[in-house]
Parts: sequence; structure tokens; C-alpha cells
Amino acid sequence: QVQLVESGGGLVKAGGSLRLSCEGSGRTLSFNTMGWYRQAPGKQRELVALITSIGSTMYADSVKGRFTIFRDAVKNMVYLQMNSLKTEDTAVYYCNAEVFPYSGSTYTEMYWGRGTQVTVSS
Repeated sequence: QVQLVESGGGLVKAGGSLRLSCEGSGRTLSFNTMGWYRQAPGKQRELVALITSIGSTMYADSVKGRFTIFRDAVKNMVYLQMNSLKTEDTAVYYCNAEVFPYSGSTYTEMYWGRGTQVTVSS
């Protein structure tokens, strides 16, 4: 069973910084792409950033230049460094991982963490 546990959320003033962490457990050697999504009240969940198993990254336009995603494969961790935070970044942030269910699998299963609240005040 794969589990993802987020931490690092909290309350910060606009312009400030936070670092989110996500620890994966279970079939960690089979983790493929990992990412962060967020969901603000009344809005749909949206992609924030992704990082592949070889370190390629992708960001939503709204966070480019402000957020950085990185991972530590040894520790089975993925991080989201958030700088220059804006009030519109307020949301619950979810960790996501695509996991190969078995060795040699050509498809992946998707797992989610329970989320961590980020609140940016003006």
C-alpha cells in the first residue's frame, strides 16, 4: 500500500515563503512522476507542479518563477518551495504520485495525500 503524507503548510503573510514536504511510503522504488496540486474553496483541484523520476519539472503558469519542486529519491520525499506567496495561493495542497503497481508494469496507479492547508494573508 502506498501512502503520501504532506507537511509544512500554515499561515504566512503575502510575500513570504513556505516549504511543503511529502513523504512517500510503500512501493517507493516504483514511484514515477510526483507532483503537487491545490484546491481553493469553491474551485476545482489544479496542478501546481510535477517532477518526473529523472528530474524533469513542469509548473502551472501562475507559480512559475515563484515555486520550485524537487525530490529526494533516497528519502522518498518530494518538496515544494513556495516563495513570494500571494493571497491567491491560499488552498489545500495535495501531494500526488504515480506508482508502477509491479515490476515491468506499463501503467501506473495514482495516489494522493490528505492535503495540507496553506493560507496567505494580505
